[in-house]
Amino acid sequence: MSEKHEEDQEFDVGSEDEAAGKGTWKHAAFHVATTIATPAAYAPLPFALASLGWPLGVSSLVTATLATWYSSLLIASLWRWNGKKHVTYRLLADSIFGFWGYWSIAFFQQVASIGNNIAIQIAAGSSLKAVYKHYHKHGTLTLQHFIIFFGAFELFLSQLPDIHSLRWVNGLCTLSTIGFACTTIGVTIYNGKKIDRESISYSLQGSSSAKRFAAFNALGVIAFSFGDAMLPEIQNTVREPSVKNMYKGVSAAYSVIVLTYWQLAFTGYWAFGSQVQPYIVASLTVPKWTIIMANIFAVIQISGCYQIYCRPTYAYFEERLASNRTSMLKNGLIRPIFTSIYIVVITLVASAMPFFVDFVSICGAIGFTPLDFIFPVLAFLKAGKMPKNRAVGISMRILNVGIAAWFPIVAVVGCIGAIRFVVEDVKTYKFFHDM
Repeated sequence: MSEKHEEDQEFDVGSEDEAAGKGTWKHAAFHVATTIATPAAYAPLPFALASLGWPLGVSSLVTATLATWYSSLLIASLWRWNGKKHVTYRLLADSIFGFWGYWSIAFFQQVASIGNNIAIQIAAGSSLKAVYKHYHKHGTLTLQHFIIFFGAFELFLSQLPDIHSLRWVNGLCTLSTIGFACTTIGVTIYNGKKIDRESISYSLQGSSSAKRFAAFNALGVIAFSFGDAMLPEIQNTVREPSVKNMYKGVSAAYSVIVLTYWQLAFTGYWAFGSQVQPYIVASLTVPKWTIIMANIFAVIQISGCYQIYCRPTYAYFEERLASNRTSMLKNGLIRPIFTSIYIVVITLVASAMPFFVDFVSICGAIGFTPLDFIFPVLAFLKAGKMPKNRAVGISMRILNVGIAAWFPIVAVVGCIGAIRFVVEDVKTYKFFHDM
């Protein structure tokens, strides 16, 4: 391990000493569920299914669910794979792959965290605007105003020191996830029954080229929906036995994810067919009060998810400060400065280009696919952690190689589809367009 990485590790362990080891498996479940099951992640799933059709859409969603569940358990199992505790994704990668592993994960984690927060800030702004328009139909505030309001609130939450300090926020966010899912699923079914079912079409829309790019884009959306770039950081907050507790926490979180993701994806596509909107709430029409509830649940949940994904970037700045031996007083003054810079940049990009599904797909393809599908299986193979049972070991090796071979293809085609959508949207809309 390089001297630079040793400094980073010394900082990471030291900065997390107070939080490390205090959380239960329930806290881990809150963190994982908050990180993955945000409304901005599963609200686009009916749209993704509409771009793929029933057979390919359902199979892609089920495959992604099982693959990321499995990969998350692999990452948890590598917590002390060589006898040392690895408190961040970057340091885990460095311990297995060395220099290139460290910086590859650092790059993908930044792409995932920044891209995710741009997308979910757009979603939060859209939900806040929907609530505002319900009570002020002719109000003059635009989407950009609500994106800024949400950014200001996140700046306040950003002053909390670490992930463990967010545990009660994330407990509330997990309840909001369930509330959003139950409300949206119920209202979707209600709206679906109100619609003339003969008018609903499930055929893929557009030319052959448009269908192809839409399918590519949909794969990126599905990858985004299972994004969790923070598993080792979350595991560092869990008490011993951390691996067993993390297994329980991940599995509990995925139980919530399966109940919400699959039902919303299937009912949303069933209700609205190929005309479903990228953000499912935008397709709902009645009853109004339930739609307001869904939007409020969405904003609450997104506020916690946003914070989880800020942390890799904040940690990077804090590592630089620690390595420069910055005084505690100066460190205390600098944290509000760099969190402000981060929030301002994310808010500016989200306001200027409020193309929700485009950022979702790009982030899923470039950021989350390597982190959540490809790296875990490669790391497990490289670390030599195969079970002693020969049959089980061979089966896991084949499965890992299959995942490692297939999902790079998903990443490439998802990125192609997303870039094409961005180009088309930039041609159609002006910057700072009030969507």
